[in-house]
Amino acid sequence: MKIKHKIWLERNDRVIFGQGRDELLKAIEECHSLNAAAKKLKMSYRAAWGRLRASEQRLGVKLVEVPCQGDGMRLTNEGRALLNFFERLEADTETFLSNASQRLALITKKTLKDKNTVTALKLMLLGIDLPFWLGLMAEIQ
Repeated sequence: MKIKHKIWLERNDRVIFGQGRDELLKAIEECHSLNAAAKKLKMSYRAAWGRLRASEQRLGVKLVEVPCQGDGMRLTNEGRALLNFFERLEADTETFLSNASQRLALITKKTLKDKNTVTALKLMLLGIDLPFWLGLMAEIQ
């Protein structure tokens, strides 16, 4: 059994950032071009530009820039920070939900007849380290 999720950031009920914009910024970083990034993601330039512009306006910061040297488009410091923040948020959420899924699997198993298993499960659900508790229980008995 798995717990699923989808994360996006909103302000005033309007999307600021989510998986699609995360992919768009990564593609811009890789391709150094909004047009090439849009093609890579199989979306129109207009759609990519619209999403990028909307995020920048709602955040009040530029996420990409085109330097004078002709190196193409690149992420601003704010764009990179937002990308890093979102990816860390996703990773932390995945870890949390993976652990919660494991705890949920213990709840749903039919092997809760043993008193020690039930006690250990209750402690695990309270956030107490299960391997430590089981070792402590073995020492006491």
